Amino acid sequence: MPPAQQPPLREPAAREAVIRQVPAVARAAAILRLLSRSEGPLGVQPIARALGLVPSTCLHILRALVAEELVAFDPATKRYGLASGVVALARGMLRHDAFSNLAQPVLDRLSTRHGATAIGVEATGLEHIVVVAISRPGQALRLQVDIGSRYPALISATGRCIAAFGGHAWPALERRFAALRWQNAPSLAEWRADIAATARAGYAVDEGRYIAGVTVIAAPVMPRGRVSHALVMVGVSEQLRRTGLATLGEELRAEAAALSRRLEDG
Repeated sequence: MPPAQQPPLREPAAREAVIRQVPAVARAAAILRLLSRSEGPLGVQPIARALGLVPSTCLHILRALVAEELVAFDPATKRYGLASGVVALARGMLRHDAFSNLAQPVLDRLSTRHGATAIGVEATGLEHIVVVAISRPGQALRLQVDIGSRYPALISATGRCIAAFGGHAWPALERRFAALRWQNAPSLAEWRADIAATARAGYAVDEGRYIAGVTVIAAPVMPRGRVSHALVMVGVSEQLRRTGLATLGEELRAEAAALSRRLEDG
């Protein structure tokens, strides 16, 4: 690959801290995530089977989650689902989250102006991004995305921003790229060239790669030079193309830069 196409990937300033696993906490979190994705309540056996847990262990964790009001149990069906305690935790987090509070009016403005869905995501690692703010105009493309939705960190336009500006070593990025699922997947060389283009422009455009017929534009929010979040716009490719992808990308980049400064000042 020609040198001009090499993205400016930096080696991390320090090795990532080793996190000691706490099995009970990891299993409880896995149960909560599974229940959040489920179309309805689940019994012990399906939960244990889906997560590879011993049923008795699964039952003990579920009972503990019920006692903490994070999971609800229906004695008639013997099934478990998320409880209102999860909502209370999420509301508390969002109420005190500086990014969500600052980003919401920006997203509302973008979605109204361009008739597209505008999203704010937390992007602090290489595992997942999490939607923490969203704005949809009435005529926007309906996507299965809401507050709390999780996606692989390196997928689509947001992933290119994380790869370009996150300071992660290329081998770590390449390993995770191999596990990504796209409708129209780029080759590794194409993806690396896209990352280089993102680093030059300050924003990324995914035109039909992740979802056919859908364009995703993202810009990194980097208070103190570190990627923490991203602003994202999602819409029908033809619609966003009429507005101009570069025009939208530059606007998103400017909004993300302004938001970065506001987060630094706060």
